[in-house]
Amino acid sequence: MTTIYAARWVLPMSAPPIENGAVAIDNDLIVGVGVRSRISEQFVGARVEDFGDAAILPGLINTHTHLELTSMRGYLEREESIFIAWLKKLTQARMNLLTPQDIEDSASWGACEAARAGITCVGDASASGFATMNALKSVGLRATLFQESFGVDPRLAEQNLQELRAQVSHLREIEDDLVTVGVSPHSPYTVSGPQLEMIARYAAEESLPVMMHAAESAAEESLLLKGSGFFADNLASRDISWDVPGVSTIQYLRDREILATQPLLAHCIRVDKPDIETLAQTGSKVAHCPKSNAKLLHGHAPFGSLVKSGIAVGLGSDSVASNNTCDILEESRFAVLMDRAFDSQRAVTAEEALLAATVGGAQCMGLAGKIGELREGANADLTVVSLNNNQQVPIYDPISALVFSSSGRDVVRTVVAGKEVFREGLVTAVDEERLGARMREIATKLSQL
Repeated sequence: MTTIYAARWVLPMSAPPIENGAVAIDNDLIVGVGVRSRISEQFVGARVEDFGDAAILPGLINTHTHLELTSMRGYLEREESIFIAWLKKLTQARMNLLTPQDIEDSASWGACEAARAGITCVGDASASGFATMNALKSVGLRATLFQESFGVDPRLAEQNLQELRAQVSHLREIEDDLVTVGVSPHSPYTVSGPQLEMIARYAAEESLPVMMHAAESAAEESLLLKGSGFFADNLASRDISWDVPGVSTIQYLRDREILATQPLLAHCIRVDKPDIETLAQTGSKVAHCPKSNAKLLHGHAPFGSLVKSGIAVGLGSDSVASNNTCDILEESRFAVLMDRAFDSQRAVTAEEALLAATVGGAQCMGLAGKIGELREGANADLTVVSLNNNQQVPIYDPISALVFSSSGRDVVRTVVAGKEVFREGLVTAVDEERLGARMREIATKLSQL
């Protein structure tokens, strides 16, 4: 049966806003977008949901998450000013204290938070891909699950590649139309050069999308340019050789064949003009995570310059261990304000930020034209945001109201492939009360470290 969603504003994103608009969906596809009167005439007898003073927009896309770490929200506050200490505590807690069921429940709770915030699609990097994929499927989100690969010792590169192959093979047995598999060599400081090349070739052979953390921190930059700092010292203490490339992360990833896969690179804070040109020339994509970047004291990625260069840029929350919320509307506001604070020569607009949260996110996920916009024939992924709350009224422009005055808490409906995964204040497919109780249990366990 056809359903019509109507509201004061419909924002197709690939076309101008429509006042008093409506979106018609049938099964998992959008079958009509336009002025409400015309859509009602076109689909006589359809079920109608009228949201009044609200905006209907494409489902928001979070291009970089770690849902398995949701139970660590607020857990690493004392360590966040020292990145190495933050990494150590996170790794020890995940490896020594969390069970597979803990991780799956943590990812499920994170997926619920995403659904509540109007996020319909995520690019999730996971060390525990099977658990996270089950969590995503249980809530009903669309996703690419990037199975992480680690291994900084080049002597173990082949062994680590075979482990990754086995993990991907297992995940492909349970992937479906909504949740598919990719690979993620974690970072330049946790994966050796030979292993990066092997993964790049494997991804190309198997048509697997690639995601990687890149150009994120001063410690990473020091390792690549000078062979010094914590990461270099750590390698030396483990008798692991490291040939200093003497180039930036982006140029290193080009030399190691990663950029040939047109990867999705998370962060890209420490990039200069030649790096940006290289990203554009290679068709690489960027997951911009402004809140996480700032919270961990890593700095500010040049969002405006990346967009201006024609690079596909999406927004990401990163994990709530480094952000505290999975909220892409809030992320869009930070993207605009931080870029304006650092670059007063060019004012990034609210529209550019919301495009990154939708159209740009779809490009980053390899789903351009299928999600990220409201148009006939696209997948029925959409979000309804109330615009009738105290902090939003009055409204002169719906896009500005969404970016500067709204957050995920204003979302009232989330639809993925035509199915309402969040409505009437509830995530529809899972027991949130049980998951909330599990998060409290896990928090008690994590407090031991």
